[in-house]
Amino acid sequence: MARKITAALDAAPGGGAPAVMGAGQDRPELEKILQEMIDAGFVGVSLRVNDERGEWVGTAGARELGSPEQPPADGRFRVGSSTKAFIATLVLQLVAEGRIELDSPVAGWLPEFGLDERITVRMVLQHTSGIFNYTGEYYEDGTFAPGIAWSGKEWVEGRFRTYRPDELVRLALSKPARFEPGTDWSYSNTNYVLARLLIERVTGRPFAEELQRLILGPLGMTGTEAPGTSTEITGPHAHAYYRYEDGGREHTVDVTSQNPSWISAGGDMISTTQDLHTFFSALNSGRLLPAELLTEMRKPDPKIGYGLGIFEQDLGENGGTVYHHNGGMAGSAALMYSTPDGSRTMTASMTYVDDAGLSLAAAFQQATQRLMDAVFGDGRTTN
Repeated sequence: MARKITAALDAAPGGGAPAVMGAGQDRPELEKILQEMIDAGFVGVSLRVNDERGEWVGTAGARELGSPEQPPADGRFRVGSSTKAFIATLVLQLVAEGRIELDSPVAGWLPEFGLDERITVRMVLQHTSGIFNYTGEYYEDGTFAPGIAWSGKEWVEGRFRTYRPDELVRLALSKPARFEPGTDWSYSNTNYVLARLLIERVTGRPFAEELQRLILGPLGMTGTEAPGTSTEITGPHAHAYYRYEDGGREHTVDVTSQNPSWISAGGDMISTTQDLHTFFSALNSGRLLPAELLTEMRKPDPKIGYGLGIFEQDLGENGGTVYHHNGGMAGSAALMYSTPDGSRTMTASMTYVDDAGLSLAAAFQQATQRLMDAVFGDGRTTN
């Protein structure tokens, strides 16, 4: 995702009570959290939990601002950086097919960029390449080095522009590297644009075709796509918004339609909570990768707990280990969590009014933690 935390307007509609499709399950703690998220400012939330009790689905808020209709229970939405887990899985599937090696130089496959020969496939997937993030870099001293426009009035007015993946990579490579390859960790969308180009170079086919061949087709995921430059979300979906100031006036714009090529394989995919559950359960239960490659995927960088396209998080004595990769982009966000065996998952979509000020960063983090505790822990913090 373009940044790690999503934001929302502090005056979104409160909506009615959460709608629940829980197959007889009574999960008042989940209903309560959903309603609190809407009260805190999110426009709409759809949550799906699969565990030993079966499947529970709940929605709250509004499908769009000013509408009494709640979000569709399994609507399609932009999943942001949850895309990276799909990209990493595809690369590892190509490793399993013997077509590429994890510790081989990326430059050997993509010589046109003049990449540092020390940068390996593993480093790209783990964000240890040191390559500048084309959506901008935040440094430890508080300074920010800008990349392409992805916020504010400039992004809103240019949100239908097409960016080519190679254009984004070249922009990033025109900037100084953040560190020597393999010596540190820093989240960079550029890494996953390179991973997409690597998939296409190795296979000779478009990324979307490989996604269909190796993941979507075998798992029957009919609600998921890599849209490329297509601007629309087809089928049932909630609406996403962006707020900015111009000339002393505040503007709120529906940004559901946009050209996602600006984020490319860093976060452009569209999916559903059902499909995210299907994918992440299959991945963690070992149905997509050989055991040895799933182990490689899960080896966390010591600085941040990031493996190859997924985060590892220890919830402590009350929850154990979970794997996840959430995402957010321009008014839409995804949650995607699983236990190590894939038997318990939590997936969610959230829509909101995004802005440059990260208005609900704290509320987003708090809600996520409460949901994780309710689904994977003992639930003590949900009261």
